[in-house]
Amino acid sequence: MAKERHNYRWTICALIFFATTINYMDRAVISLLKGDLEKIFSWTESDYANIVIAFQFTYAIGLLLSGRFIDRVGTRKGYMIALSAWSIVAIAHAAVGNTAGFIAARAALGVSEAGNFPAAVKATAEWFPVRERAFATGIFNAGSNIGSIIAPLAVPFIAVTWGWQWAFIITGAAGLIWLGFWYALYDIPEKHKRISRVELEYIHAGQEQVLPDEKPSSLDNNWWSLFRYPPTLAFVVGKFLTDPVWWFYLFWLPAFLKAEYGLEKTAVSLPVALVFGISVIGSVFGGWLPMHLTRKGWTVYRSRRVSMLIYACCALPVLFAQWLGASGMWLAVFIISLAASAHAAWSANLYTTVSDVFPKQAVASVIGIGGTAGALGGMLIAKLAGKLFDHYKGVGHIQTGYLIMFCYCGIAYLLAWMFMKILVPKPSPVEF
Repeated sequence: MAKERHNYRWTICALIFFATTINYMDRAVISLLKGDLEKIFSWTESDYANIVIAFQFTYAIGLLLSGRFIDRVGTRKGYMIALSAWSIVAIAHAAVGNTAGFIAARAALGVSEAGNFPAAVKATAEWFPVRERAFATGIFNAGSNIGSIIAPLAVPFIAVTWGWQWAFIITGAAGLIWLGFWYALYDIPEKHKRISRVELEYIHAGQEQVLPDEKPSSLDNNWWSLFRYPPTLAFVVGKFLTDPVWWFYLFWLPAFLKAEYGLEKTAVSLPVALVFGISVIGSVFGGWLPMHLTRKGWTVYRSRRVSMLIYACCALPVLFAQWLGASGMWLAVFIISLAASAHAAWSANLYTTVSDVFPKQAVASVIGIGGTAGALGGMLIAKLAGKLFDHYKGVGHIQTGYLIMFCYCGIAYLLAWMFMKILVPKPSPVEF
């Protein structure tokens, strides 16, 4: 008799990891082509900010809609639809011929890419017991860092060798390959033929200790009521205040390296890849620490909150990134890497604050609501960045604009932690 497999849930985690990697590769391409495209299409900093905002605006709308959509149609089908759509749209960027076209293309990419995280967190809630969810989330969320590493290593090379259009085509095509693996390997645990009885019981035992079962249809009459629960509001505040920091690193880090150190094209590849490479460690460690504390006897709530406070403090040194980086680029890169790692660790736990207290049938919807708030915060930061950089570039000191932005990046997490602690001072599981 063949030996029973007890770890199929980690195969599912790997699938979600690769989907998230592709998601971030596709959205990062434009920041790495900014130098070339602003010359071709005569972009100002505000033009680029508007292109970023177009993505974030429709991403916000898409998150609000996709969360409920995935809760209705299921993770398997919902993920397939989302990834098919954003892969096709990513490839279509290659056909764009003007600034308005890029705004439209980024808008389409935003609404289609929005399905990734609601589907990913819902799949994690379906496949993992509570104590393992932050670790699993940290692993799949590391895909955002890996995608942001692969992109700066590959995109400038592709653009220099074959032209900027091929950078969009090749990265977009990766998602179409992933679809075959997802179709063949994914289903919910209760229906999956490859999962062992032992593992299924292990997953269910780890979920029932916190949340009761719920009828799949009950959310239809309660979706709007999600907004009145304190854990929803806490998640919304956390995403609104801290997601913009990651958007800033993703879309403006190459531009910062050019403004501060004169790096362009393939010269930005290594420092940008290093920032997001170190962030992988933060993402995985960020998920491991609360799991470790829980195994030591801490409650899930306490281990989550203490871990998030530690990560919030680790973001503070980015306040001094430019000042300390005046003596050398690599010190600034290291400090920004630490801050990006802190965000990755924070994010892994922020997502699991939802699956900790909400029934599985509501997880994607709440993730979508909070993701919308995060994208709206990202829009505000993008607009502010565009105005700041145009202003200070006009007076010959664009570095001051980056100083202001790094100040916000440093304090955002402590602000968010304090607001979240006020809104949810103790564990409060939600039942419908």
